[in-house]
Amino acid sequence: MKSNLLTGSRKIMLGFLCIILVGALLLMLPVSTRDGQSTTFLGALFCSVSATCVTGLVAYDTFSHWSLFGQLVLLTEIQIGGLGFITISTFMMIVLRRRIGIGRRALLQDSLSMLQVRGSVRLVRRIVLGTLLFEGVGAILLSLRFVPQMGLAKGIYYGIFHSISAFCNAGFDLMGFREPYSSFCAYAGDPLVILTLSALIIIGGIGFIVWEDLVTHRFHWNRYRLHTKLVLISTAVLLVGGTALFWILENHALFAGMTLSEKFLAAFFSAVTPRTAGFNSVDTAALSNGSLFLTIIFMFIGGSPGSTAGGIKTITVLVILLHLKSYIFHDKDCSIFGGRLEADAVKKATVVVCLNLFLAILGMMIIFSVQTLPFTEVMFEVFSAIGTAGMSTGVTRQLSAVSKVVIMILMYFGRMGSLTFAMSFTERKKPVKVRYPEESIVIG
Repeated sequence: MKSNLLTGSRKIMLGFLCIILVGALLLMLPVSTRDGQSTTFLGALFCSVSATCVTGLVAYDTFSHWSLFGQLVLLTEIQIGGLGFITISTFMMIVLRRRIGIGRRALLQDSLSMLQVRGSVRLVRRIVLGTLLFEGVGAILLSLRFVPQMGLAKGIYYGIFHSISAFCNAGFDLMGFREPYSSFCAYAGDPLVILTLSALIIIGGIGFIVWEDLVTHRFHWNRYRLHTKLVLISTAVLLVGGTALFWILENHALFAGMTLSEKFLAAFFSAVTPRTAGFNSVDTAALSNGSLFLTIIFMFIGGSPGSTAGGIKTITVLVILLHLKSYIFHDKDCSIFGGRLEADAVKKATVVVCLNLFLAILGMMIIFSVQTLPFTEVMFEVFSAIGTAGMSTGVTRQLSAVSKVVIMILMYFGRMGSLTFAMSFTERKKPVKVRYPEESIVIG
């Protein structure tokens, strides 16, 4: 491939592919499984894609199938997939005092969805150190619950594993020792576990650019970038509104019989985790149709740009809503918080939404053509994959080889979306030599 064709976005995509393949080969080794038997290439590849793309859909229960070595391979892929291998390799260069050239800085801008190249190295330091801090605190808090139940060594390991998985919005868990694929249902009413996991998911999902703004300007709202304000507002609305909606939809159904505090924790966690985290504290398959549909919407939206989360992103939805408002009320510009959105913002948001919807619909059509499965379950699985959410009603283990390949492709493009779809529009464009005459068409 010619060097001029190997753009920053393509380097990132190829890098993730290499990590996925290496991880799959390691997971195929007999030492990676509890029973000492080799895992099939397709099964290992599926789990490797899911871990590297921080999704959480699994063909095998993580605790029951994988040995300690296999679990550590998955955990490494989760950490690399969450932070990005460009971020991690750049931090190693900083530690080794290697010179970081303009090419590497431009690659960081692509990888982290930064607004500008300046400050990229400083941001990398803060990302890695902040990640270690948050994951460390999360591991300690979770260990306070797990150590008394599981013993010192196992409790600390479980605290570390689930803290990293939550912060990276990966959704992998080791709770299969209680019951395979049970996730955190045993802790549905435990404030320490549920709120710690929720905090890690939210912090990891708001985006590294927002981190930078919060650290720099502290609590001075007026000094925040417009991007930061939009992320914080949209995140708060989704959390509060989602909690209220899940409570209303399940109050007399799945939440019936729970105490008031248990209902709040269940509703709040149900609003947090679909936005690409992948955990669940109640049986997902037992949710009402309304809650399943709401979960699909949340999985499609996902987290915020430049974060460990997937989905089309909160900013994308907000930009489209602002454009809809400005068009209906005949406003010339899309403005909010004293700032005006750039002209290309709506185009980028529209393309991201349309591409993700197209991939999801195409994926569903292919799966329906090769398997006879319930419509709702396939739809849930597909949107979970494209949004890298990792939630499932249990259909993952019933997928055929072709269907698994479809889900893997969706997980990969879902993770790459935040890194390539948005950034590809800012790459240098060739000058247009010819413009055709403008003509009117009827819309709506």
